[in-house]
Amino acid sequence: MSTSTRIKRVIPVALYTVFYLLCFTYLENRHVRYHIIDSSLDDKIPFCEYFIIPYLLWFLYIAVTVGYFLFFNENTTEFWSLILNLAIGMTLFLIVSYVYPNGLNIRPAEFTNDSVFTRMVQFLYRTDTPTNVLPSIHVYNSVAAFSAIHTCKNLQKHKGIRTGSFILTTLIILSTMFLKQHSIADVATGITCAVATYVLFYSRVAEKQGAKAKQHSPLHQHDTHV
Repeated sequence: MSTSTRIKRVIPVALYTVFYLLCFTYLENRHVRYHIIDSSLDDKIPFCEYFIIPYLLWFLYIAVTVGYFLFFNENTTEFWSLILNLAIGMTLFLIVSYVYPNGLNIRPAEFTNDSVFTRMVQFLYRTDTPTNVLPSIHVYNSVAAFSAIHTCKNLQKHKGIRTGSFILTTLIILSTMFLKQHSIADVATGITCAVATYVLFYSRVAEKQGAKAKQHSPLHQHDTHV
């Protein structure tokens, strides 16, 4: 990939990142009434501090995924599918947060034990307010990253990467609820939005890959020679 191509890719990504961070900072600091959106179902999910690990791995997961498609994947369609997918979800999040300020009241008041994991959670709670959580960006972006990896032509033979992406995505989604960072409603809307954009960007690609895999399967080859 040429340097000019990389620059052309970096500029819009950088500009949107700045735009998103500015909007997010504004939303987090404005004085409005927040609608509490958690329910009694969220109280049935136990708090588990060990999920802080996959929760924090989200930042590395998204950075590495975007970095790969930005700098190393020469397939322009796959690159823009990921970037536009992320941008749609994150922009929707900004709009929802502006129109319908929302928050949670499910974080534990105190921790039963003192460990490196609970201290990490305490630090997270201090730096990340329980407001503007709908839909969950942790969930949406994780599914978007998995969709991009799962349908990437260059990664079809790398089953370890694809399987690892699925496992990490699942753990990240669970972590948002077990850490009380998000409610079931946040997670459900995040997954719903991600599925909708998957259909928009990746459904045809997945169908083609499935048909191709079927053609190369031993069973299909046997049937064609019968």
